[in-house]
Amino acid sequence: MSEERDRFKHVSYLWDETEAAKLAGDEVALLLYRSNLLGADLRLTNYGGGNTSCKADAIDPLTGKTAEVMWIKGSGGDIGTLKRNGLAALYVDRLRSLKNIYRGIEQEDEMVELFNHCIYDLNSKAPSIDTPLHGFLPFKHIDHLHPDAAIAIAAAKDGQQITHDLFGGTIGWVGWQKPGFDLGLQLKACLDENPGIRGIMLGSHGLFTWGDTAYESYINTLEVIEICANYLEENYGKKGPVFGGQKLSSPEKTQREAQAALLAPVLRGFCSSEKHMVGHFTDDSRVLEFINSNDLDRLAPLGTSCPDHFLRTKISPLVLELSPDEDLSDPAKIKEKLAPAFVAYRKMYADYYETCKHPNSPAIRDANPVIILYPGIGLFSFSKDKQTTRVAAEFYTNAINVMKGAEAISEYTSLPRQEAFNIEYWLLEEAKLQRMPKPKALSGKIALVTGSAGGIGKAIAKKFVDEGAVVVINDNDAGRLEKADQEFKNQYGKDAYTTALLDVTSGEDINNAFHKAALAFGGVDIVVNCAGLSISKPIEEHTDKDWDLLYDVLVKGQFKVTQAAVAVMRKQAIGGDILNIVSKNALVSGPNNAGYGSAKAAQLHLSRLNAAELGGDKIRVNVVNPDAVISDSKIWEGDWAAGRAKAYGVKVEELPAFYAKRTLLNQIILPEDIANACLVFVGGLLNKSTGNVLNVDGGVAMAFVR
Repeated sequence: MSEERDRFKHVSYLWDETEAAKLAGDEVALLLYRSNLLGADLRLTNYGGGNTSCKADAIDPLTGKTAEVMWIKGSGGDIGTLKRNGLAALYVDRLRSLKNIYRGIEQEDEMVELFNHCIYDLNSKAPSIDTPLHGFLPFKHIDHLHPDAAIAIAAAKDGQQITHDLFGGTIGWVGWQKPGFDLGLQLKACLDENPGIRGIMLGSHGLFTWGDTAYESYINTLEVIEICANYLEENYGKKGPVFGGQKLSSPEKTQREAQAALLAPVLRGFCSSEKHMVGHFTDDSRVLEFINSNDLDRLAPLGTSCPDHFLRTKISPLVLELSPDEDLSDPAKIKEKLAPAFVAYRKMYADYYETCKHPNSPAIRDANPVIILYPGIGLFSFSKDKQTTRVAAEFYTNAINVMKGAEAISEYTSLPRQEAFNIEYWLLEEAKLQRMPKPKALSGKIALVTGSAGGIGKAIAKKFVDEGAVVVINDNDAGRLEKADQEFKNQYGKDAYTTALLDVTSGEDINNAFHKAALAFGGVDIVVNCAGLSISKPIEEHTDKDWDLLYDVLVKGQFKVTQAAVAVMRKQAIGGDILNIVSKNALVSGPNNAGYGSAKAAQLHLSRLNAAELGGDKIRVNVVNPDAVISDSKIWEGDWAAGRAKAYGVKVEELPAFYAKRTLLNQIILPEDIANACLVFVGGLLNKSTGNVLNVDGGVAMAFVR
């Protein structure tokens, strides 16, 4: 097995004979095993791209006889994470019999509905548009992938001749055709005309390879892609410098990230003119090689070739006319400079739609760019959620790889605009979009919740992620933050959050947290000031240190975090929410509480002052007043619990019941209750409310605001 690994330099050989032997005799299990291995190497295919299949005999439940069935990745799946419930299963003979009623290219979309009449497994996933491409070929195992190395050849001006020469005629060629029934027939015709070939290159699209067993298909796929990649590697620089050589140099990484963090909220504001978008930034070396090159201005407007690419990246990117060391300190000047570029891009996209649309085309979608290139600095992408925008950036990086390879061996060609439109606004693609889950209340929103590694803050952060937001998890305790990081990763995955070590008394920490929010997501929409501490002492025992700490964390911390948040929100110019977690103690006088209670009162009135000032920016400022939230709270781990118990003449362990009994509802208040109150303010139903106080204390009459 090590010998097999060693002969591949451009792809990963991952087949484990021991693991595969456990699956012997189960062709579907071997299909899944092969698929997951192929999807694990992004040099072989991109996320969600391509599909795999196998054909095997199965018992027909209606007749009890043996029938040939094809299992294939269902619509919208990803081979890297494919499981059995992600497969479509169809009778092969029924699928092939559809040729008898096929009337021609104008009937393409109708044929997809007929795939459902070929379903073998009632739990089958919806069959993809590529189903006939696999079904009409006779091979037991088939891989259809979108490897950059193969697409570079497929998208080259001389791709067909290069394919023939490189593989000595053992790889067939089918020119560009929108996926569907007709393309399946063309693949079968290519095989009939070229018996014995090991695969077929699809012009501007991708690669088909196959084998009689799962392993034969796997190794054939690796070998073909390895040959393509090696051929490109041998040709880089032969014709001339890659991408025509470098036009400019990038500053060092910290400077690139500093520029990106300053600019990201401005770009996000432009891109969110129709709905809130989440951002992503990368300064990957492959991106920098392209955006710093002499050929950028020629190649970028051409757009991408592979359908999987431009469906996620739009037809072409927006290239910014900014120098790498551009002064970005004045948002108003930068907005004024960039506004014409966004106007021009939206007009270009609208013209593209109007020129190419059909009578039954879906309505034009958001005309803002998905990919934005900043020469010298990096690539920004903006889409509906973090995963989608991250994947869009990955796909454009794939497109860069394709352009680099095609230019090295020939000349890069993109799809004609009409062909691209026919894919982007395909009614079947529109139907797929309509089947997707509806956006959640906080979809597209970015939240920073201070003190969110535990207690109320963590509950709020989780509630926001559950409702579609991405969050910046932070704490001043590195150990606590590390545990929260692992918890969120396990529960939500890497795209739901980022982390920052944040002491709200540190201006440097605050700036770093918003810097991270800008780089990870593009900015911020919701800031929850939740970090806090409490000190309960009689007045004679209160020290200056106690007083200063309470006011630094609770009052000054709230002010400084809000100040930094407002700067970002104003850059975006799409409004926002500031939520301050204050306390019943802001309104109620109690014993041994002079420092904490007065600081909470200051927090409350600061919230009112901010609400009055920020309304013109459509930034809402509201307050949630909890009381006695003991669960998972650091406050109650220290002397505060003992101090409050002493003040009320009860034992520490009796505090939850004591606090509940003194409320009108006789309820213990949990972190989740505060999180729900926060969602009420930011979830969309109270967009015209600011300056409010919402008590979540079980009903403490003395704390009634009115």
